[in-house]
Amino acid sequence: MDENNWLDDREARLWRTYNAMRRGLVAALERQLTQRSRLSGADYELLVVLSETTKGRLRARELRSTVGWNRSRLAHQLRRMEARRLIRREACPDDARGTVVVLTSEGRRAIEAAAPDHVATVRRLFIDVLSVDEIDVLTSVTERVLARLENEQGD
Repeated sequence: MDENNWLDDREARLWRTYNAMRRGLVAALERQLTQRSRLSGADYELLVVLSETTKGRLRARELRSTVGWNRSRLAHQLRRMEARRLIRREACPDDARGTVVVLTSEGRRAIEAAAPDHVATVRRLFIDVLSVDEIDVLTSVTERVLARLENEQGD
């Protein structure tokens, strides 16, 4: 008896096309960012989170949790961004072991300059090919998958 629960043809097609779409979108967005700004996709991801906070500052552990990165990846990325003056790191006033990541004025200018082209690319390659109903369905699906991932990480 076969114990594997293999994907049927329909399921396999979905999984393969989803992965091809994800890879293609990530590559296209990375190209767009690097061609039109001096930001990488990783820079952009962190700058968006910081720019959406009230004071452009966030504990490193909260930033790491928000973007779902491991500690090492975040530390390396922050070093690169700090060298380019996009962010600065400060000691956490509440916890001597903690670090606060602060969006600099140069970092804010960079994200504000990059965002319009980036959003236009997201819209052109992804949003505009979907109907209103498809956007609602896809949002529902992705929220359910994310909830499952969060539940499994908690186990």
